[in-house]
Amino acid sequence: MVRTVIKASLGVLLCGAAFTAQAFNVFACEPEWAALTKALMPQAVVFTATHHLQDPHHIEARPALIAQLRRANLAVCTGASLEAGWLPMLQQRAGNPAVQEGRPGLFYAADHVDLIDPYKGSVTPFSGDVHVEGNPHLHADPHRLLKVAQALRQRLTELLPDQASAIDARHRQFDASLRAKLAEWERRAQAIRGKEVVGQHASLGYLWSWLGLRQVADLEPKPGMPPTPVHLEKTLLKLKAQPAMAIVVASHQDPRAGKWLSAQLGSAVPLLILPATVTQEGEAAFFQWYEQLVSALVQSAR
Repeated sequence: MVRTVIKASLGVLLCGAAFTAQAFNVFACEPEWAALTKALMPQAVVFTATHHLQDPHHIEARPALIAQLRRANLAVCTGASLEAGWLPMLQQRAGNPAVQEGRPGLFYAADHVDLIDPYKGSVTPFSGDVHVEGNPHLHADPHRLLKVAQALRQRLTELLPDQASAIDARHRQFDASLRAKLAEWERRAQAIRGKEVVGQHASLGYLWSWLGLRQVADLEPKPGMPPTPVHLEKTLLKLKAQPAMAIVVASHQDPRAGKWLSAQLGSAVPLLILPATVTQEGEAAFFQWYEQLVSALVQSAR
């Protein structure tokens, strides 16, 4: 009987240990949300569906992504139709009820902040990558990122109440550290406030808004449409009459149009190729990325 009791007690302990050690799997649609999740919950097993050299509008619903979403306890995505071309197909094929629309296991960052520049025209197949909800690339504004972090903290503690205190502590640390750096970045960016830039797509629209810059031209004739010779010639004429501080192209975009335009305008209008999202994981990813963006823009003005 003693052996039976010991075996039964050991079995309960082992089951409890297995449950405690069970991984919390997170499917992050973009690198910024993988980094934010790891900042708040380092022990989570996070799979990132995209990287900084990919356009998050256009992702293939590969079997590997389906398998990762099938095992996810939580999916963290941007929303605002950014993943509309591929996430619904993944959800359908994965068959995971936890990460379907309206479930606590699906978190959209765009639901928790105000978005800029909603598309007000009629959406047709020829409109390009437009978003009636607004620009989805909100992570380029650290103020909005802080709001998303607060909302994600709340969702994680709801899903994992036994880990709430640890998640809250990590959130407080992340929030305080980012707010401290914000003051420094904004002070340095005073030198470029009011300057004009040329961009490609609206990938860094929130960055311009945060730093007080104005995008006066777009290398794309329509959102998501590759630059055309006719459009570039018109842009060149505009910039010859009113030069900009810099031409900025994201790392995942083809730089040839930006290089051509910069060459035509001379060294006074440099070309900057910058990542449109984080390139690392965890809390440090955002500090490294924002520092890179601010430093490159301030330097270009000199």
